[in-house]
Amino acid sequence: MDTSLSIDEKFELIKRNTEEIITEEELMNLLKKKKEPVIYWGTAPTGKPHVGYFLPALKIADFLKAGFKVKIFLADLHAALDNVPWIILEKRYEYYKKIIPLLIQAIGVDIKKLQIVRGSELELKPEYMYDILQMSSQVSVHDSHKAASDVVKMGDNPKLSGIIYPLMQAVDEQYLEVDAQLGGTDQRKIMVLAREYLPKIGYNRRIEIMNPLIPGLIGKKMSASDPKSKIDLLDDEKTVKLKIQGAECIAGNPDNGLMAFLKYVIMTIKKDKNENFVIKRKKEHGGDKIYYSYEEIEKDFIDQKIHPLDLKNSVADEITSLLQPIYKHRTELEKLTEKAYS
Repeated sequence: MDTSLSIDEKFELIKRNTEEIITEEELMNLLKKKKEPVIYWGTAPTGKPHVGYFLPALKIADFLKAGFKVKIFLADLHAALDNVPWIILEKRYEYYKKIIPLLIQAIGVDIKKLQIVRGSELELKPEYMYDILQMSSQVSVHDSHKAASDVVKMGDNPKLSGIIYPLMQAVDEQYLEVDAQLGGTDQRKIMVLAREYLPKIGYNRRIEIMNPLIPGLIGKKMSASDPKSKIDLLDDEKTVKLKIQGAECIAGNPDNGLMAFLKYVIMTIKKDKNENFVIKRKKEHGGDKIYYSYEEIEKDFIDQKIHPLDLKNSVADEITSLLQPIYKHRTELEKLTEKAYS
């Protein structure tokens, strides 16, 4: 634990780059009462992880700096409930087991400080399933369907598995023995369901912390299932540049995936390392421009002092640099990818 940080400093570090905390008062009380609180971040091995995952990775780094114990939950059974074929579930898990720690390591986190937990090892215990049945007698089909709607691929004729998914995510908090959960804003309905129903089966509600979702390159949520919307962690330099060139980025309008990635990932890393961000330009176009904060970049972009093409080239360079530690394992990862996603 970093004893040099005060409780207020820890609180502000946890709060940065978050969309919502349920509740801030509970978080402050937790920091005052517990020396090493425990939080988990879960991910289901469905589609291939993309650069949007760097945002929760940076939040994981923040929690470690704030003295938390962090658990990474690789929710393999949740992937099956979200329509990943059971026959390839193990292969998807093996891919995530390798690439998620590399992703977190790429931003300078010591992964020895993290505890990685496999979902099925926790969730197939008789006492866990007993609690799922207890939850099922408390939660209505309507409420469970509503909670799952932003996370699970429900369709017009949803499978029962999608209804079970939120109940399991709620009970996970108890069996992971955590004080809080980190997730994207798409998880909010499940988190609220957990807070409402865990006490009804005798367990404490947890603190729910949500980071924003980085928009996709084509204006939607950066989705693991839509290759055009995201940059894969194994995309090479040429592919990164091509995808960035095709990204939506209207001059003067900062509401796009590139600016969001710049704000929440690149400039967060730059700030923590006390580094600057450089827009590289030819001399006839004004020469290189150096920035020390996202706010400066956004202002110049709105004022159209930065051309979208120059922004794209500079962001592409930063992403390629960020992916370098992962590229070193490309051969192994591509073999795992072939098995998991062929």
